[in-house]
Amino acid sequence: MSDYIEPQGKVTTRPYCPSCEPDTDPTRELVELRWCPPHAPSWDGKDDLLVPARALPAGSGECGGEDNRRWCELVHGSERKRMREELRRATA
Repeated sequence: MSDYIEPQGKVTTRPYCPSCEPDTDPTRELVELRWCPPHAPSWDGKDDLLVPARALPAGSGECGGEDNRRWCELVHGSERKRMREELRRATA
């Protein structure tokens, strides 16, 4: 297990393109991944159109968000229903 070491002084990073600097060791210095224009990865691959995109009105665009909602409903669902019923009775 590694301990967190509080940085002494100002911490600076530098931009780093893995294709331009293949010998840079990101474990030895603080670098920020920035692809230069000639080496930037393609943002539209041949399989991109095969992945369905759905609008998420709940605002959860994170990977696996739908599974998380299912688990949340399973774990907290009955509690939510109980709270709604209590609120409904209190306002009626």
